[in-house]
Amino acid sequence: MAAGLRTVILLSFVLAVGFLLIILSCALWQNWLPLLVALTFVIAPLPNALFAHCGNDEFTTSYDSASGAVDLGRFITAMIVITGFALPIVLTHSEVITPGACAMSIAGGGLVYGTILAYSAAFSQEDSEYD
Repeated sequence: MAAGLRTVILLSFVLAVGFLLIILSCALWQNWLPLLVALTFVIAPLPNALFAHCGNDEFTTSYDSASGAVDLGRFITAMIVITGFALPIVLTHSEVITPGACAMSIAGGGLVYGTILAYSAAFSQEDSEYD
């Protein structure tokens, strides 16, 4: 139980640092458009979570048996993640935000999405073969 508590504390600290970087990228340069990056990385795991249980047979465990709905969820998730990384770069290229805000926004967004992935991996409830 202590290992689970340490994991939650570490992940919450990393998530707070990620959101702090995103908010600082907005506040330091008085431009709130990089805040859209936080929204994209928070929304990113939702399609994968929604489509994860569609069409899977409970007796098959291979990747080849994944249905089209599961692949669609993975594709939409990948599109949202790529958008989260590309949006600050496009805004910087069009000179809407500064390069410093772009770097802080990408770093913060990566920390937020990485924390979400780490949390889902650390606390996934996989059924044992012998239960």
